Amino acid sequence: MLAAGLALALLAGVMIGPFPMAPGQILRVLAGQGGEAQAATVLWNIRLPRVLAAALVGAALAGAGAAYQTVFRNPLVSPDILGVSAGAGFGAVLGILLGLPVLAIQALGFGMGLAVVALVLGLTLALRAGGQVLALVLCGIAIGALAGAGVSLVKLLADPDDQLPAITFWLMGSLAGIKRIDVALALPAILAGLLPLLLLRWRIGHLALPEDEARSLGVDTGRLRLLVILAATLVTAAAVSISGVIGWVGLMVPHMARLVTGPRFDRLLPATLLLGAGFLVLVDTAARSVALTEVPLGILTAVIGAPVFLALLLRRARGWAE
Repeated sequence: MLAAGLALALLAGVMIGPFPMAPGQILRVLAGQGGEAQAATVLWNIRLPRVLAAALVGAALAGAGAAYQTVFRNPLVSPDILGVSAGAGFGAVLGILLGLPVLAIQALGFGMGLAVVALVLGLTLALRAGGQVLALVLCGIAIGALAGAGVSLVKLLADPDDQLPAITFWLMGSLAGIKRIDVALALPAILAGLLPLLLLRWRIGHLALPEDEARSLGVDTGRLRLLVILAATLVTAAAVSISGVIGWVGLMVPHMARLVTGPRFDRLLPATLLLGAGFLVLVDTAARSVALTEVPLGILTAVIGAPVFLALLLRRARGWAE
């Protein structure tokens, strides 16, 4: 059902937009029949790259969120907990300030996101104090705050007429202007991160158990946790580098998937990937259709995600009260 829903979302994403396309028209273009030059340009150069990018980014952020929530045993964890989104954002806005081309901006954002998480892991190993997970989260919050300060400094130095609007729009998340080359560059990194999560999803589910129980089942929790963090960081950095900072997807989509599959990670992860891909395709379709001016994705996901977050808090509060 989720796969069928994703297929319908992809079809809707291709059909709906400033240049609407009928299913028959899409089939003729895909079949290479003549007389559809304008439709072919829109489909191959604009619509398909954008829809595929939305599906990739949605699956990446949702899958990373599910992995992080399992690793940290916390349902309120999102993919930016270790500062990867803040680091990627700092790299991208720095590239905009320096006037770099689009591909260089994406590469700098991707590299800076990975560098921030590498710094967080290095600091955690150097501290060797308290629980490793707690130290990791605290270091991620601190380094993420520094990256956020760097973003603010770049915005202060940017040209208010040209660079500052571009920086602000990028930080709100958008897939406007996405090209086939962007999808081709992000796809290997996202697949390289999602593949180990999918192959090891049965073992990853054991990380939700207490440490002693997971080890008694033969799981090397330290090594597996590090692998999951690296894989989830890789897909998050790749997604943020092409889409900007899109919040809430990694937090709420795994909870939506749990309503379908339950808490077992081996079932949760595939459902989360499909649901995240379809969700962001629909959100992106709405972003370019509901108004004359395109609405940034971060605004729409926040409008949907904030009520979900409050519902989670209320649910946990009732559990504490009981």
